[in-house]
Formats: sequence, C-alpha cells, structure tokens
Amino acid sequence: MRRYRVSLNLKEVNEIFRRAIIRAYFEPELLKMDYRKSSVKHPLILDDGMTVEDILHLYFDISTGIDYPDGDEWFTVEYLLPFDVKLPDSLKGLDYFTTLSVSDGKHFWRHRELIRFKMGKSKRLVESLVFIDKKYKELSKAIHDSHAINHLK
Repeated sequence: MRRYRVSLNLKEVNEIFRRAIIRAYFEPELLKMDYRKSSVKHPLILDDGMTVEDILHLYFDISTGIDYPDGDEWFTVEYLLPFDVKLPDSLKGLDYFTTLSVSDGKHFWRHRELIRFKMGKSKRLVESLVFIDKKYKELSKAIHDSHAINHLK
C-alpha cells in the first residue's frame, strides 16, 4: 500500500474546516428551522445560500480571514437582499445594510456578521446558530417594517 502525504497551508486547512462545519452542522440545523436552499446566486460567494422567504438570503463566507492563525474558530455570515432597490436611510449602515456592487451599475444590499463558533477548545455551535437565525429574523423584520418590501414584488 502506498501512502501519500498531503501538505496544506493554513488557508487551505481553515477553508476545509469551515466548509465542513457549515455543511455538517449549520446547514442541516437551519433546514430543521424552516430555511431552504436559495435559488439566488451570490455575486461573490460560490456556495449556495439559504432563505426562509425568498427576500433575504443567507450565505456563509468561508474565505474571509482564512489566513489568520485562529481562522478555524470563526467565519462570516452574509445576509443578502438581492434587489437593486432604494432602502430608507434607517436601513443603511453597519447595523443594517451596506451596498454590494453588481453588474451594469446596479447594487444589492448586504449585512455581514462575524460568527465565532469556537473559542479555544470550547465549541459554541448552538449559540452561533441561534445568533444567525435571530439576526436573519431581525433584518427581515426591518425590511418588512420599512415598506421597502413593496418595491420588491
């Protein structure tokens, strides 16, 4: 039997680890919570997203920060409003949405959150999952309450 030795750098290891934890834990748990696979393709993130209502979509960014030594402890979640619509000022800014340029001079709206699912040897998967879902609901409610949703249909 031949043995092969694979040598991976820190970026590759962190990306593999992040993708594995997302696919093995976060995606199945979100599916149990009424999320489903999104039909919207993110302009920058290649992996599929998830959604509850087809207005706000959730993606896992496994690339940002993969070169950090503690990159195996966190990832970024991006909430995407994939419509080129005018949002009220109350929904703009770091607490809510910033723009993401797409083709033809258009833009989508996104919100990014850093999720730390592990601290040292302690995994905080359940707390992270609750936070992801709570933030989704908060952003979705803000969109609905602002009546910006009327311009999406």
